Amino acid sequence: MSLLSLGFMQRAIIAGCLVGMLCALIGVFVVLKRLSFMGAGISHAAFGGVALGYVLGIHPTFTAFVFCILTGLGIAFLSKERRLKEDTLVGIAFASTMAFGVFLIGIGKVRNVDIFGYLFGNILAITREDLIFASLLSGLVLFVLFVFYKEFVIVTLDPEGGKASGIPVEAFSYLLVTLVAAVVAVTIRLVGIVLASALLVLPAATALIRARTIPQAMLFALLNGIAVSLGGLFLAYFLNAPAGATIVLLGTGVFLVVSISSSSPRQG
Repeated sequence: MSLLSLGFMQRAIIAGCLVGMLCALIGVFVVLKRLSFMGAGISHAAFGGVALGYVLGIHPTFTAFVFCILTGLGIAFLSKERRLKEDTLVGIAFASTMAFGVFLIGIGKVRNVDIFGYLFGNILAITREDLIFASLLSGLVLFVLFVFYKEFVIVTLDPEGGKASGIPVEAFSYLLVTLVAAVVAVTIRLVGIVLASALLVLPAATALIRARTIPQAMLFALLNGIAVSLGGLFLAYFLNAPAGATIVLLGTGVFLVVSISSSSPRQG
Protein backbone atom coordinates (compact mmCIF):
# COMPACT_ATOMS: atom_id res chain seq x y z
CA MET A 1 0.00 0.00 0.00
CA SER A 2 1.31 3.44 -0.93
CA LEU A 3 2.11 5.81 1.92
CA LEU A 4 0.05 8.55 0.28
CA SER A 5 -3.02 6.31 0.15
CA LEU A 6 -3.22 6.18 3.95
CA GLY A 7 -5.99 8.38 5.32
CA PHE A 8 -4.02 9.68 8.31
CA MET A 9 -1.11 10.61 6.03
CA GLN A 10 -3.38 12.47 3.61
CA ARG A 11 -4.84 14.50 6.50
CA ALA A 12 -1.35 15.18 7.84
CA ILE A 13 -0.13 16.43 4.45
CA ILE A 14 -3.09 18.80 4.07
CA ALA A 15 -2.62 20.06 7.62
CA GLY A 16 1.11 20.52 7.03
CA CYS A 17 0.47 22.62 3.94
CA LEU A 18 -2.15 24.74 5.74
CA VAL A 19 -0.03 25.41 8.79
CA GLY A 20 3.19 25.92 6.82
CA MET A 21 1.42 28.48 4.64
CA LEU A 22 -0.31 30.30 7.52
CA CYS A 23 2.73 30.51 9.78
CA ALA A 24 4.89 31.73 6.91
CA LEU A 25 2.57 34.52 5.75
CA ILE A 26 1.56 35.89 9.13
CA GLY A 27 5.07 35.23 10.46
CA VAL A 28 6.57 37.89 8.17
CA PHE A 29 4.55 40.55 10.01
CA VAL A 30 5.29 38.93 13.38
CA VAL A 31 9.05 39.11 12.81
CA LEU A 32 9.03 42.61 11.31
CA LYS A 33 6.82 43.99 14.09
CA ARG A 34 8.84 42.14 16.74
CA LEU A 35 5.94 40.09 18.05
CA SER A 36 7.90 36.84 18.25
CA PHE A 37 7.92 36.74 22.05
CA MET A 38 4.21 37.54 22.12
CA GLY A 39 3.69 34.59 19.78
CA ALA A 40 5.45 32.38 22.33
CA GLY A 41 3.25 33.73 25.11
CA ILE A 42 0.06 33.19 23.11
CA SER A 43 1.05 29.63 22.18
CA HIS A 44 1.64 28.71 25.83
CA ALA A 45 -1.64 30.37 26.78
CA ALA A 46 -3.32 27.77 24.59
CA PHE A 47 -2.66 25.20 27.32
CA GLY A 48 -5.17 26.95 29.56
CA GLY A 49 -7.70 26.90 26.73
CA VAL A 50 -7.12 23.20 26.06
CA ALA A 51 -7.65 22.36 29.74
CA LEU A 52 -10.79 24.51 29.84
CA GLY A 53 -12.17 22.63 26.85
CA TYR A 54 -11.65 19.26 28.50
CA VAL A 55 -13.27 20.42 31.76
CA LEU A 56 -16.29 21.98 30.01
CA GLY A 57 -16.66 19.15 27.48
CA ILE A 58 -15.99 21.47 24.51
CA HIS A 59 -13.58 20.70 21.68
CA PRO A 60 -10.15 21.78 23.06
CA THR A 61 -9.04 23.34 19.75
CA PHE A 62 -12.00 25.73 19.84
CA THR A 63 -11.46 26.78 23.47
CA ALA A 64 -7.72 27.15 22.80
CA PHE A 65 -8.57 29.44 19.86
CA VAL A 66 -10.77 31.68 22.02
CA PHE A 67 -8.29 31.62 24.90
CA CYS A 68 -5.37 32.56 22.62
CA ILE A 69 -7.25 35.51 21.16
CA LEU A 70 -8.29 36.84 24.58
CA THR A 71 -4.74 36.47 25.90
CA GLY A 72 -3.19 38.18 22.87
CA LEU A 73 -5.64 41.09 22.96
CA GLY A 74 -5.20 41.39 26.73
CA ILE A 75 -1.42 41.66 26.38
CA ALA A 76 -1.71 44.20 23.55
CA PHE A 77 -4.27 46.31 25.45
CA LEU A 78 -2.41 46.35 28.77
CA SER A 79 0.91 47.15 27.11
CA LYS A 80 -0.66 50.28 25.62
CA GLU A 81 -2.79 51.35 28.60
CA ARG A 82 -0.36 50.56 31.44
CA ARG A 83 3.27 51.31 32.14
CA LEU A 84 4.27 47.67 32.05
CA LYS A 85 6.26 46.62 29.00
CA GLU A 86 5.02 43.97 26.61
CA ASP A 87 7.70 41.41 27.52
CA THR A 88 6.72 41.65 31.20
CA LEU A 89 3.06 41.05 30.38
CA VAL A 90 3.95 38.13 28.11
CA GLY A 91 6.00 36.59 30.92
CA ILE A 92 3.05 36.92 33.30
CA ALA A 93 0.62 35.45 30.77
CA PHE A 94 3.09 32.66 29.94
CA ALA A 95 3.25 31.46 33.54
CA SER A 96 -0.32 32.16 34.69
CA THR A 97 -2.11 30.51 31.76
CA MET A 98 0.01 27.36 32.02
CA ALA A 99 -0.69 27.27 35.76
CA PHE A 100 -4.40 27.81 35.05
CA GLY A 101 -4.39 24.78 32.75
CA VAL A 102 -2.67 22.56 35.32
CA PHE A 103 -5.09 23.82 38.00
CA LEU A 104 -8.17 23.03 35.90
CA ILE A 105 -6.99 19.53 35.02
CA GLY A 106 -6.21 18.90 38.69
CA ILE A 107 -9.52 20.05 40.20
CA GLY A 108 -11.57 18.77 37.28
CA LYS A 109 -10.26 15.23 37.80
CA VAL A 110 -9.93 14.95 34.03
CA ARG A 111 -8.79 11.51 32.88
CA ASN A 112 -7.41 10.19 29.58
CA VAL A 113 -6.35 13.67 28.47
CA ASP A 114 -3.95 13.82 25.53
CA ILE A 115 -1.90 16.58 27.14
CA PHE A 116 1.33 15.29 25.61
CA GLY A 117 -0.23 15.53 22.15
CA TYR A 118 -1.19 19.17 22.68
CA LEU A 119 2.14 20.09 24.27
CA PHE A 120 4.36 18.54 21.61
CA GLY A 121 1.98 17.90 18.72
CA ASN A 122 0.91 14.82 16.81
CA ILE A 123 0.08 15.69 13.22
CA LEU A 124 -0.38 12.02 12.32
CA ALA A 125 -3.33 11.86 14.73
CA ILE A 126 -5.22 14.78 13.15
CA THR A 127 -8.92 13.99 12.80
CA ARG A 128 -11.34 15.01 10.08
CA GLU A 129 -12.95 17.49 12.51
CA ASP A 130 -9.55 19.05 13.29
CA LEU A 131 -8.87 19.40 9.58
CA ILE A 132 -12.24 21.03 8.88
CA PHE A 133 -11.71 23.52 11.72
CA ALA A 134 -8.17 24.28 10.52
CA SER A 135 -9.35 24.76 6.94
CA LEU A 136 -12.14 27.17 7.90
CA LEU A 137 -9.88 29.16 10.17
CA SER A 138 -7.11 29.22 7.56
CA GLY A 139 -9.52 30.53 4.94
CA LEU A 140 -10.67 33.29 7.29
CA VAL A 141 -7.10 34.34 8.18
CA LEU A 142 -6.00 34.40 4.54
CA PHE A 143 -9.08 36.43 3.55
CA VAL A 144 -8.41 39.07 6.23
CA LEU A 145 -4.70 39.14 5.35
CA PHE A 146 -5.50 39.65 1.66
CA VAL A 147 -8.17 42.34 2.18
CA PHE A 148 -6.10 44.41 4.63
CA TYR A 149 -2.63 43.66 3.27
CA LYS A 150 -1.76 47.32 2.65
CA GLU A 151 -2.89 48.37 6.12
CA PHE A 152 -0.86 45.61 7.77
CA VAL A 153 2.25 46.67 5.86
CA ILE A 154 1.82 50.29 6.95
CA VAL A 155 1.09 49.35 10.57
CA THR A 156 4.18 47.13 10.61
CA LEU A 157 6.68 49.42 8.87
CA ASP A 158 5.39 52.97 9.40
CA PRO A 159 2.73 53.24 12.14
CA GLU A 160 3.29 56.97 12.61
CA GLY A 161 2.82 57.60 8.90
CA GLY A 162 -0.28 55.44 9.03
CA LYS A 163 -1.77 57.58 11.80
CA ALA A 164 -1.01 60.71 9.82
CA SER A 165 -2.82 59.31 6.78
CA GLY A 166 -5.90 58.41 8.84
CA ILE A 167 -5.43 54.65 9.17
CA PRO A 168 -6.69 53.29 12.53
CA VAL A 169 -3.30 51.89 13.48
CA GLU A 170 -4.31 50.56 16.91
CA ALA A 171 -7.32 48.71 15.50
CA PHE A 172 -5.16 46.99 12.89
CA SER A 173 -2.53 46.19 15.51
CA TYR A 174 -5.22 44.40 17.53
CA LEU A 175 -6.42 42.64 14.38
CA LEU A 176 -2.88 41.45 13.65
CA VAL A 177 -2.59 40.05 17.18
CA THR A 178 -5.94 38.29 16.64
CA LEU A 179 -4.62 36.69 13.44
CA VAL A 180 -1.48 35.55 15.27
CA ALA A 181 -3.65 33.94 17.95
CA ALA A 182 -5.78 32.22 15.30
CA VAL A 183 -2.70 30.83 13.55
CA VAL A 184 -1.30 29.57 16.87
CA ALA A 185 -4.61 27.82 17.60
CA VAL A 186 -4.30 25.92 14.30
CA THR A 187 -0.59 25.22 14.71
CA ILE A 188 -0.74 23.59 18.16
CA ARG A 189 -2.34 20.46 16.68
CA LEU A 190 0.64 20.14 14.32
CA VAL A 191 3.75 20.87 16.37
CA GLY A 192 2.19 21.39 19.79
CA ILE A 193 2.03 24.29 22.19
CA VAL A 194 5.73 24.22 23.06
CA LEU A 195 6.94 24.43 19.43
CA ALA A 196 4.16 26.48 17.79
CA SER A 197 5.93 29.81 18.23
CA ALA A 198 9.04 28.40 16.54
CA LEU A 199 7.14 27.49 13.37
CA LEU A 200 5.54 30.93 13.43
CA VAL A 201 8.96 32.60 13.34
CA LEU A 202 11.39 30.29 11.52
CA PRO A 203 10.10 30.41 7.89
CA ALA A 204 9.67 34.19 8.04
CA ALA A 205 13.06 34.79 9.67
CA THR A 206 14.72 32.59 7.03
CA ALA A 207 12.96 34.41 4.20
CA LEU A 208 13.81 37.88 5.51
CA ILE A 209 17.53 37.11 5.35
CA ARG A 210 17.43 37.21 1.54
CA ALA A 211 14.19 39.03 0.69
CA ARG A 212 14.27 42.67 -0.37
CA THR A 213 10.54 43.40 -0.24
CA ILE A 214 7.60 42.18 1.84
CA PRO A 215 5.91 40.37 -1.09
CA GLN A 216 9.20 38.64 -1.82
CA ALA A 217 9.59 37.73 1.87
CA MET A 218 6.07 36.29 1.96
CA LEU A 219 6.74 34.19 -1.14
CA PHE A 220 10.05 32.86 0.22
CA ALA A 221 8.47 32.19 3.61
CA LEU A 222 5.50 30.43 2.01
CA LEU A 223 7.74 28.06 0.03
CA ASN A 224 9.96 27.48 3.04
CA GLY A 225 7.05 26.88 5.44
CA ILE A 226 5.35 24.29 3.25
CA ALA A 227 8.63 22.55 2.33
CA VAL A 228 9.77 22.34 5.96
CA SER A 229 6.36 21.12 7.18
CA LEU A 230 6.09 18.37 4.55
CA GLY A 231 9.80 17.50 4.65
CA GLY A 232 9.72 17.22 8.45
CA LEU A 233 6.54 15.16 8.30
CA PHE A 234 7.98 12.54 5.92
CA LEU A 235 11.33 12.53 7.72
CA ALA A 236 9.59 11.94 11.05
CA TYR A 237 7.54 9.10 9.57
CA PHE A 238 10.54 7.23 8.21
CA LEU A 239 12.69 7.88 11.30
CA ASN A 240 9.80 7.05 13.66
CA ALA A 241 10.45 10.40 15.38
CA PRO A 242 8.07 13.05 16.82
CA ALA A 243 6.72 15.00 13.83
CA GLY A 244 6.45 18.40 15.52
CA ALA A 245 10.02 18.37 16.81
CA THR A 246 11.34 17.09 13.46
CA ILE A 247 9.59 19.89 11.55
CA VAL A 248 10.99 22.57 13.83
CA LEU A 249 14.51 21.09 13.78
CA LEU A 250 14.43 20.93 9.98
CA GLY A 251 13.27 24.55 9.87
CA THR A 252 16.07 25.53 12.24
CA GLY A 253 18.60 23.73 10.06
CA VAL A 254 17.39 25.56 6.95
CA PHE A 255 17.56 28.87 8.81
CA LEU A 256 21.15 28.22 9.93
CA VAL A 257 22.26 27.19 6.43
CA VAL A 258 20.70 30.28 4.83
CA SER A 259 22.02 32.55 7.58
CA ILE A 260 25.59 31.22 7.38
CA SER A 261 25.66 31.22 3.58
CA SER A 262 24.37 34.80 3.51
CA SER A 263 27.00 36.02 5.98
CA SER A 264 29.89 34.30 4.16
CA PRO A 265 32.09 36.64 2.09
CA ARG A 266 31.39 36.41 -1.63
CA GLN A 267 34.13 35.17 -3.90
CA GLY A 268 35.30 37.10 -6.96
